[in-house]
This record gives sequence, C-alpha cells and structure tokens, in this order.
Amino acid sequence: MTIVNGIIIALLIILLAQKLIPVKGIKQMTTAQLKNELKDKSKQYIDVRTLAEFKGFHVPGFVNMPLHQLHQKMGQLSKDKEVVVICQSGMRSSKASKMLKNAGFKNITNIKGGVSAWR
Repeated sequence: MTIVNGIIIALLIILLAQKLIPVKGIKQMTTAQLKNELKDKSKQYIDVRTLAEFKGFHVPGFVNMPLHQLHQKMGQLSKDKEVVVICQSGMRSSKASKMLKNAGFKNITNIKGGVSAWR
C-alpha cells in the first residue's frame, strides 16, 4: 500500500508543479511593472475575472473577457499584438494565457498576483 501512496503523492506533486511553473513563451510581469506598461496602447489588456468581479473593481485600461467566455471571445483579439492578462490572483490569468498560447497567440504576458497585488 505504501508504494501506491508514494506514486499518488508523486503524481500530485507533478500536477501541482505543472500548474505553478510558468509556461514557456508566456512572460510574467509584476503589478509594479504593469503600472509603467499601461501607457502602451499597442497592447491588449484583458481581465479574465467574472463580470461581477470586474464591475466591483478593475485596473483602468483592461477589458473584461471572463475566462469561461475566453474561447468564444478570443477572436476579438489580434494575434499580432501583445495580450496582457490579469485576474484576481494570477491563477485564472495563467490558465487564460495557456489557452491563448494554444490558440496561436505568440506574445502573452501574465500579471503575477493579479488585481489583489495591484491594490
């Protein structure tokens, strides 16, 4: 039984590591760095939180594109421009960044810590 438990623990560690390790080709940026970047109007800024979260508070310049709708709405984004993605803590934006990369977007930046780190 201990070998099975060891295998299960190892698999859980691998799965957790895959969730936390940044994906190759997706840049990571802090909210402090973002404050300087927001002036760059050539970038696309998307907030993947729910509409209710977005209405409650959002970083000026970001457009709401909830994660559960991203697949349908990503056609509104240009693959030629950088996409900067934010959420509440960085988990959903990381998932959104992976979705964008899998859809052929090349220039993606995930905001570490999300809106929570912005405040």
